[in-house]
Amino acid sequence: SKELSRDPGRPPLLCFSGCPCDMATEASALSGGPDELPEGADIYELLEVLERTRIDCEREGRYDEAEVANARLEQLRDHEENRRREELHSQQLSERLGVEEAHMKELQEFNEMWDRKVEEFQRHAENLQATLEARHDAEHQAYMEKLRAETEPRTPRWSKDLLNLRKIQERLAKMKKYAEAGKTKGQADALEEQEHAMWSAKREAKIATCEELFLNKQRLEMGGLLKRIQSGREEQKHAKKVELERLLQRYHNVKTQLNSQQAIIRKRAEKFPVMAAVPSPRAPLQKGPSPPVSARA
Repeated sequence: SKELSRDPGRPPLLCFSGCPCDMATEASALSGGPDELPEGADIYELLEVLERTRIDCEREGRYDEAEVANARLEQLRDHEENRRREELHSQQLSERLGVEEAHMKELQEFNEMWDRKVEEFQRHAENLQATLEARHDAEHQAYMEKLRAETEPRTPRWSKDLLNLRKIQERLAKMKKYAEAGKTKGQADALEEQEHAMWSAKREAKIATCEELFLNKQRLEMGGLLKRIQSGREEQKHAKKVELERLLQRYHNVKTQLNSQQAIIRKRAEKFPVMAAVPSPRAPLQKGPSPPVSARA
């Protein structure tokens, strides 16, 4: 490649501070590849050095040297454009990944929180059911004991025929007519057994009717509790759905806003390439910050 030698009669190049540029800076700008720049080198300073060198060589008719400076200028500019493009891509990708990671973390925390709420609600519902069942069992037992003790008629009410047979039985026994007394006793016992069975059946039917009414009342109470529990469960599901929709909407809004901001930044980077940061040869040299690459949303 062609090498550019510095003409002792040329005035020294100016850097951003307005001071003459040293030979090392100019040599760095004119020699080596993009990856061979000295550590800490300012790419924009090197680009300015090359641009002024090209202009000086063009003005003085040293076109070979101007061609070398221009080739090196294009090389460094392309390298810097690629570097800025990759840096912007990496930064914006990192920003999008950050939004995704934050959303996944928020979604995980949301699910864990609602899992705890559902579990707590279920435990509370089971506790209410168990408490009511225990109370129902105790009340049922006490009610049945009361029915057994108080349901009328508490004892059988014997018929006149049975009572008359018992009187005849006693009278025959007093008359020492034991055979006839025994026969009468058998008739009375059979009738008493029949009447006792009828009394017991009627009383048990009455008790069963009262018990069924009592149990139905308890079933209604348990049904009311289960209905309230189910209603609370549905309300909880609805609240979870509403909150999840809000969470997803926030994520969508943040993602949309970030994509919009990143698109604006990419267009700005394309509109203001590297050479836009290099001052015009006719403008006074002022050192300032390089154009921004990206801004975090």
